[in-house]
Order: sequence, then C-alpha cells, then structure tokens
Amino acid sequence: MKMFRKSLLSIFLTFIILLGACGTSEPEPDGQLTVESEHKEEPADEPANIESAGIEDEPELIMITMESTYFQNMLADTVGTAEEIDLANASSTEMARLMGYGINLGNTMEAAGAANRAPGREPSVYEQMWGNPVTTQAMITGMRNAGFKTLRIPVAWTNAMMFAVGYDMDIDNWDYTIDPRYLERVEEIVNYALNEDMYVMINAHWDHGWWSMFGAEDPALRDAAWDIYTAMWTQVADYFEDYDYRLMFEASNEEWGDRFNDPTGFTGDVRGVLTTDECYALLNQKAQYFVDLIRDSGGNNPNRFLVTKGYCTDVEKTLDSRFILPSDPANRTLLSVHYYTPWSYCGDISGIEAWGSISEVEQMNDLLGSLTKFTDQGFGVILGEWGVLDNDGPDRLKFFTNFLDNSDKHGFAPILWDTGYTPRNRRLFDRNDTLRIVADEIHDLFVSREAAKEGRSAEDIIAAAEASMANNLALAAERPQLIFTTDEAYAWLMFHSSDYTVSYSVGDDYRPEQKAGGLITHDIKVTGPGTYTVGLDFTGVPGGFVTGTAFSAIGIVNAETLWPGYIMEITEVLINGEPAELEGVPYTTNDNPVTARVNLYNEWVRTFSDGEWSGEPPSEARVPAGIDMADASPVPLINYTSARIETIFITFEYYEG
Repeated sequence: MKMFRKSLLSIFLTFIILLGACGTSEPEPDGQLTVESEHKEEPADEPANIESAGIEDEPELIMITMESTYFQNMLADTVGTAEEIDLANASSTEMARLMGYGINLGNTMEAAGAANRAPGREPSVYEQMWGNPVTTQAMITGMRNAGFKTLRIPVAWTNAMMFAVGYDMDIDNWDYTIDPRYLERVEEIVNYALNEDMYVMINAHWDHGWWSMFGAEDPALRDAAWDIYTAMWTQVADYFEDYDYRLMFEASNEEWGDRFNDPTGFTGDVRGVLTTDECYALLNQKAQYFVDLIRDSGGNNPNRFLVTKGYCTDVEKTLDSRFILPSDPANRTLLSVHYYTPWSYCGDISGIEAWGSISEVEQMNDLLGSLTKFTDQGFGVILGEWGVLDNDGPDRLKFFTNFLDNSDKHGFAPILWDTGYTPRNRRLFDRNDTLRIVADEIHDLFVSREAAKEGRSAEDIIAAAEASMANNLALAAERPQLIFTTDEAYAWLMFHSSDYTVSYSVGDDYRPEQKAGGLITHDIKVTGPGTYTVGLDFTGVPGGFVTGTAFSAIGIVNAETLWPGYIMEITEVLINGEPAELEGVPYTTNDNPVTARVNLYNEWVRTFSDGEWSGEPPSEARVPAGIDMADASPVPLINYTSARIETIFITFEYYEG
C-alpha cells in the first residue's frame, strides 16, 4: 500500500617537528568566539622551468611527545556527563561543542546490495553485508574509551521497506512500511551508545539510491520519492519519539544536491533533469519539509536536535547563496557537511602521498573557518564525515591534529568516517579483536585531546586550539614548497590515473606538492605569450607506468587575471614519445576567475539543454580562430582512458584570443 506523503588519562600532545626547526613554543559552553589569524610568506625566486627536483624531499622527521602546555592548567568547572547537562535548553551551537569528537559506524546498517535490491531480510544480513561483524556493546564501549563522545549510525531504511523489489517499478503496489526488526536492531545499537553516555545520530544514508527519483522527468517517480521520504521519517520519528535529546535525527547523507540527478535502478539508469538551481531549490524544500515533519510529531521530537545537510555536503557549494537553512521554531537545527580535501590525499584510493604544506594547512583553515557563516547565524556545525582513508604515512597525524584544532576553535563536532579495520581495509577502529584504534598515534591523539578538554571552558579550548594551529603553520613553513604571488603564472598538467592511484595537483589551485610518490613533473613558469611544454613522467611510480587517465587537464594559475581571454592552442601531444591522436578540438576555459584550463579528459563537463545532458563546452570556452565551437571537446584524450602511459608531454601556443 502507499503511505501518505508528507577516567582521565595522562595528558600528552603529539607534535611532528622537522629536524633542526625552531618550535613555537565541558561545561555548558559560553557562546562562540571567533579569532582571526593570518599567515603570509614572502615569495621565493624560482627558475623558469620547474622540475620535480626543484621541490626537494622532506627532511627527516622526528616524533617528539611532550606534555601539553596548551591543554593544561586551565580554569573551569567540569562539564559533567551528558545526562547532567540541561540539553532541553541547550542551543544548536552549544550542542555541537558538547558532542566533542565522534565516529561513524560505517558500512554497517547502511550496507546494501544496489545491483540486486532484496529488502526484507534479517537485519544481521545487511549489517554484515560489507564485511563487518555484528555490532556489540563492547565495540561501542571501545569507541567511547577511544575518546569518542558521539556515534553516527548510517542507516539504509529501505533495506526494510518492501518496494521496488528487484527494481519492480509498479509504484501503485509499493509498501513503505519499515520492518519492525530493522527499527529494533537500530534501536539496540542506539542504546549501546546511550549506555556509554554518548550522543547519537541516525540518518537515512544512501539507501540504494532511491532519492534519484527526485530528479526524474516522470512526475510519478518524483511523487513516489516524496512518499518514501515522508513514510520513512514519520515511522522513525514515531518509533524514537520518547528518546531523550542525546538522540539526533539527520535528514540524509551526501545525496542532497547534484546527486538528485544520479542514474540508478530506480530511474532506469537515466540521468535526472534538474538544473543546478533546481537542485538547490529542492534541497531547501526538503530540509524545511524534514524539520516541519519532525516538529509536528510527538514525544520529544518538537524539541529534538535535528541535522540537515549541505549541498552535496561540500563546504564551498554549501556556502553558495542559493543554499538556505530551514526555519525551525525550536531553533535546534544543526548543519552537516563532510571534509575530504584534497580527495587525492584523503580518499579511499589515494593518488598523492603527502600533506602539510603552508598552502594545504591554510586551505583547511580557510575552508573550515568559512563555516562560521552558519554558526554566526546560530546553527551548530557538524563535520559528519572526515578523515584520511588510505594514506597511513606520517602526514596523517598532522592532518588529524590540524583538523581537530579547527573543530575545537570553531566549536564544530567532527565525526570521523570509519568502516572498521581489517588487514586489507586500512581503516582505524578494530571491531573484531582489539576494539580500539589500531594506529597508536591516532589512538593517543583522540584519547589525550578528549581528556584534556574535560572541565575546560569553551574560551580555554579555543585558545588552546589557536596556539596549536599556529604551531602547525610554523611546522608547515619548514616544508620544501613553491610559494608564488598572484602576479606569477605557472602551467602544469593536472592528472588522475584511471584507478586514481597516481595523481598530480588536480584542481584550479596549483599545488605541486600534491603528487604521487615517484612521479616526475615538468611544470613551467608562464611569462606571457609564447610556446610552452608541460608533462609527467610515470616511470618512477610503482610499476613504472599508469593505465589510462580518469581526469587530465592543462592549467595555468593566475592566467585569467594576468592575460584574460588568452587561448592555449595545443600543437603536440606525445604519449610514450609518440604523437597522440586527439578526438575533437581542445578548448580554453576556466572554472574560476583565476586559472585558465584546457580539459584533456574531463567527463564531468556537462551542460543542460533541451532536457538533455551533453558534453558541450561551457559559455566561457575559447577556441582558435577558424575552429567551429561545435568541434570542441572536453575529452580529446578519450582514446587513452585505458592505455599504458609511461610519459606524457604536451606543447601549446599561448596567445591573445
């Protein structure tokens, strides 16, 4: 049937100090305090041609563990347990700070087989589907002992809803009732966390991709999507209505935004038809609908803390003026975004091996600091997923430290993404044997920092975080790196291999330190019109080559401000020393007002026209005189997506358009 719509430990901090470098040296929170800091470096002179040898290997690192001077000897009363805090009267921003550090119970209750939609089985079938054991009280106790105060439980509720079985699209006979067994199993896990006096978030997470129906051209599919969402959250709200305010409802995962148009089994694998403006509008509508639905339900729900999502959970897209947070009569809504920047370092398949240059540390500080736009409006901010998923080198600790510093400074709740450690799956928390974080330095980081915050005021925590962030920048300044000004331009070949295991400075910010181990780069300083060559040598990476490209483009940083309207005309592409065959004409464009770009293989370039998505170039595209724009292509290297590539060099003429 179709339902209606609608124990303190000794406290230490771990610092990573470059050999020979000079070191620098919870109660109910009192509001949010923002202190701006600025760090600048004078540019260094660079040769006109920049080879990998120009950016030297990092000096030897030594680990120094010192008693913290940042988190000790601070004056404040103890914060007490969550049950002792008046959560009924806490604000959204206060709640975010109270949540402390959190962890995701990933790849567990949201596990699902997308290719073979088969709902209605025993909950333990889904819980173990992606390789994790059945969750136990001991696991969650281990997480709390590891320094985590919040547990986020991703949930695929449609595992327990009997509709679209095998993608049968007979909408009139769909049943949106949630199997009570699934609700009961989620409740058991919620109680495991509450037993440890943790805060808990439950959400609607991925769920086979049914939300793609929101972007479908067929109105019946859109209506069904609203029916599913209404039925899902009505039942979840009713079931958990009497739970106290430590339990939060989170509206979705990363699906709200561009992914409304995802092609899935629910849409016949057809991409949706919404424009970006329409996706923003739909997100805003859904967020308001979610808040209204929960507030209109019973028990503690009219005053429960709710979590809504940013656009694609991306920081910069969420800062867009088209994103509007919902109106909430209880003023108890928090915003969640995710942070994996840069993805080439943080992602589950890492293409670069290092992190921690001045530009990278400042990028994190700037992006996370920009989220104070929302705390200034009274919305608490949750960083619902973050982490370094594949890289386990020494820079991971630097990344984690600076990330937690930012979170403490701004009062955000950082919830680490983790899917359970196995020898093959290099995640962090071992749910099978040790019931702890397997990396000692990361385990010690969370335990010591969480213990250090107990009994400290928000102001003291902020001051400690700012001091640590200043130290992080001082350490970053000691790393070899290219520093340039806005009146300098550099050309480079940004690149992802087809399997994403080898990457180089992908994106419009030129970051030559972001590269795979063994990769030799050939970048060049651009001084104006002329002929230039950029390239990459993969013979030093594992295996001595890459198999194809998933993304590649030439970029010239600052070109659009120094020489607006100029054109890059490719005159030669050599792959493994042989001329490459291009399909279509490369065009010059930009994704921001600073960096000029020529896409060589960028399958994500799409425009919307007459109800269809196409690979046509954007309006900013420029081609050489005499070339028909209809022949322009964002994928001229389409024949090389699976080719063996040992070297690639590209020569281009740069001139006024």
